[in-house]
Amino acid sequence: MEKFTLEILFQIIGIGSASGLFYNNDALYIIGDNSGFLYEYNMQNQQLNQHALIDNPSQNIPKKLKPDFESITHHNDTLYVFGSGSTENRNKMIEFDLKNKTIFKKNNLVDLYGLMQSFGEIKPEDFNLEGAIFDGENWYLFNRGNGVSNKNTIFTIHAKSLGEEFALVATNYKLPKIKGVRSSFTDAILVEDKIYFLSTAEDTKSTYDDGEILGSFIGRIDLKTMKIDFTQKITSTNKFEGLTFYKKENNKIEFLLCEDNDTELLETKIFKLVLPVK
Repeated sequence: MEKFTLEILFQIIGIGSASGLFYNNDALYIIGDNSGFLYEYNMQNQQLNQHALIDNPSQNIPKKLKPDFESITHHNDTLYVFGSGSTENRNKMIEFDLKNKTIFKKNNLVDLYGLMQSFGEIKPEDFNLEGAIFDGENWYLFNRGNGVSNKNTIFTIHAKSLGEEFALVATNYKLPKIKGVRSSFTDAILVEDKIYFLSTAEDTKSTYDDGEILGSFIGRIDLKTMKIDFTQKITSTNKFEGLTFYKKENNKIEFLLCEDNDTELLETKIFKLVLPVK
């Protein structure tokens, strides 16, 4: 692959452990896996607003209690924020209206997550959703294979709503390794007919406990074949957990990324990644 560029674009004070982001009209919507808020950052005037996603939200929820919001996706004027499903209190999915800046639905996906575990042959302790895509017809939910079984799985759910009948497909992937540790999905987005994904190698056998960060990759999957086009290591130090489309021009595609610093420090760096379009 031709040379990529990765740089820190800016830093936001007031957000910690960023786990997902969505860029729209100079606004950056960010979730943190230990926070009960959806953050809205205006990139022009550098103003930060926050919207409560749960009752009695806080910035740093204790690990045992946190809803673990790890995935964010959108369709039309709705943002969808997913809990990881890695423990029993992490099964929420919040629907947020971008026009009115309000929540219009809270969902409990415990039954769906249980079905996905059974269908994908993933043990509850190895189930950890960290990426979501919705194209209006299909949902793509990404299981991060950082448990013992290393099950990096994309669940394709054919349904306009997760509350109606659906067809389910599970596709497993072997992602690249760093120092013998296999990387695992941490986020994904859809650009035209390609899925761009992030994966991180973290030296742990637990979906709950953190480990040494060994690096992160960007990769691409063809939506029609569901096969990987390429993977590219982009860092040896960062645990990138959020990916959003920024712009595409001059045979280059640009993304914004955020990282989970696994601390209680309320600072978030936003990175810009530029790739050649192939």
